[in-house]
Amino acid sequence: MTLLPKNTEKKLGLAIDLDTCVGCHACVISCKEWNTSNYGSPLSDIDAYGESPNGTFLNRVHTYEVETVDNDFNVVHFPKSCLHCDDAPCVTVCPTGASYKREEDGIVLVNEDACIGCGLCAWACPYGAREMDADAGVMKKCTLCVDRIYNENIPEEDRNPACVRACPTNARHFGDFGDPNSNVSKLSASRSGIELMPELNAKPVNRYLPPRLKSDKQKDVIPDILTPMINKVPTDLMGFLGWVDKTLDKI
Repeated sequence: MTLLPKNTEKKLGLAIDLDTCVGCHACVISCKEWNTSNYGSPLSDIDAYGESPNGTFLNRVHTYEVETVDNDFNVVHFPKSCLHCDDAPCVTVCPTGASYKREEDGIVLVNEDACIGCGLCAWACPYGAREMDADAGVMKKCTLCVDRIYNENIPEEDRNPACVRACPTNARHFGDFGDPNSNVSKLSASRSGIELMPELNAKPVNRYLPPRLKSDKQKDVIPDILTPMINKVPTDLMGFLGWVDKTLDKI
């Protein structure tokens, strides 16, 4: 049995805004591209253009139609990847120590050299966030782009997970949930961020920001900035504009 660290210096994770996610899958594609190029063995694609395509992804987006409290229906796009749990069952069930949680930042990773492909961690994960790479024979999962967020050879603004950088609607946010003053902690507090399935006691770090009710959206109507400008237009135009105005009135 692999042991978890008693405490971690940081709790790096994602705050995912279900209100602004449009299900474009940009995060899925950018994640696949970055990790295929840089992380461990490439993420396999089997018969990608055939009748039975199959492949490994570290991030997926599911789409649901849900009924709201006012009997309306909304489409919700739900991105799913590893939640880097504080009490990660995928780590403690691993027989070889291949699955582990880092003490310095709380990221859960897989040592592919030690992984025997038994699949116990995938069975233990309550969120279905791990995938067996059929080609490589080892387990794959989100790494929070650990090879990217600390990389001083790339611009500072790019030192975020690939999915965060690629999101066109700014629905994904990266930071330290262990710091109450971090961007993700403040965002989660202001939007009542949800811990996914807390009854399972896995203590996931990631938070989901729930969709806003339509009534709340209507309160945030963009103020009308044109009306005051229109009211200031003089009604008694002079000169050339006055002549044009009178001529148009006769038509």
